[in-house]
Amino acid sequence: MRLRNLIKYPRTWREVKALGWKFIVGFILFYLIRDTILYLIIPYLIYKGVIGC
Repeated sequence: MRLRNLIKYPRTWREVKALGWKFIVGFILFYLIRDTILYLIIPYLIYKGVIGC
């Protein structure tokens, strides 16, 4: 229950504006990490034979 209280997604534009640059940096980092894993690391591991599909 405590983790749920720590992670709150903004539901309105006012909440996004209140978070400011922290929201923008978190948003960019989330997608940067996600896309790196999906489009670079996983295909590389498949190519090297570490992960079999």
